[in-house]
Amino acid sequence: MTVRFAFVGFRHPHINDMYARCCKRPGIEVVGCCEEDAKTREELAAAATVNITHDNFQTLLREVDCDVIAVGDCYGRRADIIEASLNAGRHVISDKPMCISLDELDRIERAAQKAGRILGCMLDMRDLAVFLGMREVIQSGRIGEVQALSFDGQHPLLYGKRPMWYFEKGMHGGVLNDIIVHAVDFIPWAMGLQFQSVVAARCWNATVPRHPHFMQCGQAMFTLDNGAGVICDVSYLTPDTIAYKMPLYWRFTVWGEKGVVAAAYNSKTITLFENGQSEAEEIALPEGQPGAYLDAYLAEIGGQTTGLHLSSADALAAARISLLIQKAADENLHDVALSLR
Repeated sequence: MTVRFAFVGFRHPHINDMYARCCKRPGIEVVGCCEEDAKTREELAAAATVNITHDNFQTLLREVDCDVIAVGDCYGRRADIIEASLNAGRHVISDKPMCISLDELDRIERAAQKAGRILGCMLDMRDLAVFLGMREVIQSGRIGEVQALSFDGQHPLLYGKRPMWYFEKGMHGGVLNDIIVHAVDFIPWAMGLQFQSVVAARCWNATVPRHPHFMQCGQAMFTLDNGAGVICDVSYLTPDTIAYKMPLYWRFTVWGEKGVVAAAYNSKTITLFENGQSEAEEIALPEGQPGAYLDAYLAEIGGQTTGLHLSSADALAAARISLLIQKAADENLHDVALSLR
């Protein structure tokens, strides 16, 4: 059976990965693409990468017979697009983050439940070889039960190249919600532990005084349900000229009762420091699973409910926890329960 996708919004480049995969993947037909921003339409036309069929979302929703709406618009616009798509009886898959407030997420969840449609998210950290490998090491028991971990998800700001809507009030929604969601999804999946509480969280503007409301730095401390502690930094402070080649980009260090495992996005191996050994062991990476987030989504809308690489429930849980952490930073809250209820 062919699944018909329509894309809405190309103002963040993440959506280009999903679009390219859908164009190439057997069993998917891209039947429409909407971009309401005139400048972005011009850029897409010049690049000849996307065939834009509509310049109005509501028109596309009325005119295009599709099964799935894929959303890649500005963060502050996504909730309305997702809710309207669900209300129109479409399944939805979004780039992360799905929305920028807990109220928006509540609306989205209610709409999905009422429509009986699947809501997915492009959480592709699970697909990468290095993080698949870290999960294998942790779940093998070689470091024992996880007791503490830290991660660094710093990004380059790339001011002038990054879309300028990031710096508009009401469009970005916070650096923690923007970036931390990948790790919030990865940690329970890799470690078998759930989030318990936000001990503290903070966002601040360090180097972008021209946009004083844009808090481009974010740090947080939280706990997992076995008492393990987590410390993280997800700021936009990486030097632009190094950008995503930074060796520290998405670095995780996980401390267990019997050892430590560490790796980062750009690592060629996974480093294991195991109690009883005097030297570190460099573990080869497994095969990656590029596009597995999309495969899992297609399986779920096809009726599969178990054994999914990534489920709609996983995506919604990651969104809610990330928004709760962002709220703790915005409102200077401490020791906040990270409840999914």
